[in-house]
Amino acid sequence: MDILLIAGLWLDGSAWDDVVPNLTALGHRPVPLTLPGQGDGTASATLDDQLETVLAAVDAAPGKPLVVGHSAASTLAWLAADARPEKVAKVALIGGFPAADGRAYADHFAIEDGAMPFPGWDPFEGADSADLDQQARDRFASAAVPVPEAVARGVVRLTDERRFDVPVVVVCPEFAPAQAKEWIAAGESPDLARATHLDYVDLDSGHWPMTTRPRELARVLAEVANS
Repeated sequence: MDILLIAGLWLDGSAWDDVVPNLTALGHRPVPLTLPGQGDGTASATLDDQLETVLAAVDAAPGKPLVVGHSAASTLAWLAADARPEKVAKVALIGGFPAADGRAYADHFAIEDGAMPFPGWDPFEGADSADLDQQARDRFASAAVPVPEAVARGVVRLTDERRFDVPVVVVCPEFAPAQAKEWIAAGESPDLARATHLDYVDLDSGHWPMTTRPRELARVLAEVANS
């Protein structure tokens, strides 16, 4: 199965470099995506531009792909299910929930000179970054790409209720499945609360398992694709 890999804020397709060979060895075809404005040098990219890139990859897949969204890009994966409910086999969300219709994509941090730069590690101290050593932190920070303002503040539009029938798996890295269930029940993700097929998988890692647990993450994604 084609497995489309969409990394979260500040990351390009190289974020999946350690996951790709493991997924290939498990019999799948991983397709890491570099999004407009996050690695292609396009500072003026919009959320719609990023979604078009995801949908082009969905359309190019020979069968029905598994679409994987990490962190904020969980919203992009879910937007793909909304735009292509008949084409997306499943959605896997790693460490994030999709933003609701009408909400901003990811305006979580300060905008500077038309972009949202990586804010440093202070907001991520604790479970998010506990498994990242200093070398990994320095490598992440030096490679981080400021996210264009028109992406971060782009408004999410969901239009096709057939998305609720696309199976969803919430991969829980820095939080437990029980916590995710509580948050969804409390209204943190209105869309996931309406999903017809919703499963949870625990993964013992911080917020960036593609960096710290690539083999384990690949195994989880392969199991999601195979199930």
